[in-house]
Amino acid sequence: MDEPATQESSTAARTRNVTWSPAATKAPHPGEAVISSWMTALFATACGLLAANVYYSQPIAGPIAVSLGLSQATTGIVVTFTQVGFGAGLLFVVPLADLIENRRLVLILIGIAAVALLGAALSTKPPLYLLSALLVGLGSVAVQVLVPYAAHLVSEAVRGRVVGNVMSGLMIGVLLARPASSFITQFASWRTMFHISAIIMFVLAVSLRLGLPKRIPAARVSYGTLLKSMVHLALRTPILQRRAFYQSCLFGAFSLFWTTVPLLLSGPAFHMSQGGIALFALAGGAGAIAAPVAGRLADNGWTRPATAFAILAVAAAFLVNRFAGAGTDRSLALLIGAAILLDLGMTANLTLGQRAIFVLGAEYRSRLNGLYMSAFVVGGAAGSTLGGWAYAARGLSFASWIGLALPIAALALFLTEWRRILP
Repeated sequence: MDEPATQESSTAARTRNVTWSPAATKAPHPGEAVISSWMTALFATACGLLAANVYYSQPIAGPIAVSLGLSQATTGIVVTFTQVGFGAGLLFVVPLADLIENRRLVLILIGIAAVALLGAALSTKPPLYLLSALLVGLGSVAVQVLVPYAAHLVSEAVRGRVVGNVMSGLMIGVLLARPASSFITQFASWRTMFHISAIIMFVLAVSLRLGLPKRIPAARVSYGTLLKSMVHLALRTPILQRRAFYQSCLFGAFSLFWTTVPLLLSGPAFHMSQGGIALFALAGGAGAIAAPVAGRLADNGWTRPATAFAILAVAAAFLVNRFAGAGTDRSLALLIGAAILLDLGMTANLTLGQRAIFVLGAEYRSRLNGLYMSAFVVGGAAGSTLGGWAYAARGLSFASWIGLALPIAALALFLTEWRRILP
């Protein structure tokens, strides 16, 4: 790829004509690249800790807003600014992993996140907090540099397994961030959560500096050319388009659920405290086991049936959720079951999608991942917005119908697939 044009033509040819054979994804042969268990654990731990930064503020947005003097009507921006920073990072920073030595880029981003977390903890006025929240999100996109980074270090035959193991760490971070911040805020303050996370980021940066190998990308193009190529990839890569749509729908349903259910649990039906809601959220952590399982299934040629299971699991969660509004022990058990099903399906599909796009080519793997995860974030933001509106308008049942419509939309597109298009 000495010339940008060569790179773009190569991209077009490979993304239009990718084929897949189960025989190509079996167990590794001797001599194929496999990273050690401890390095996989390092990647998974780093991804979990970084992803958690984006979600700490969700359950404690109320206390943060009160402390900063924000009105109830503007409480949502406490969470939105972090998500905006993360979304911007996915589009404009993650693609740099195809140009810049990956370990250095990860360390720079973690440093930004650490300083921003400290700024958030010390904030007494909205402007400083919101700027810090924006930079927390921007720095935390290091997680989406690490996932393809790990994929680069292994052969295709075991890529799904390794990505699945790394993604299990990421999802544990996403699923446990909310209960962690709820518990800490209940017994200390919201500032303590950000202080702790800032310290964790500094320690993590040192650990990754010592533990990760260098990876220098092969691409030699300008940053502008890199961004232009993302438009090309988005328009000309059917696998990316389909997997992004599936995951956008499923994560939208996930965000809708976790926006509406805490409102139900804290309301007159259940009267749960913030600590009680945190305990409920722990149930969703069971979904993290889906990531390594999904990765292994993909490695063995089962991507399509595993995708069908993931989509149907999310749909089933909302069917269960519709009957769980009475405030009884049975209702609570149904909600817990729905949370587990939802998190299993969403996590499995996320891993399957990343595994599918990572086989398209190492030279633009980070750009594909940035586009894929951008759809993920957009879907989540839409789901949260729809969930809050639907619950306020007509309650849990109405919100659940909307939640059910999202995986049904994903299923409708999935049923149009041909094996020659998607592995």
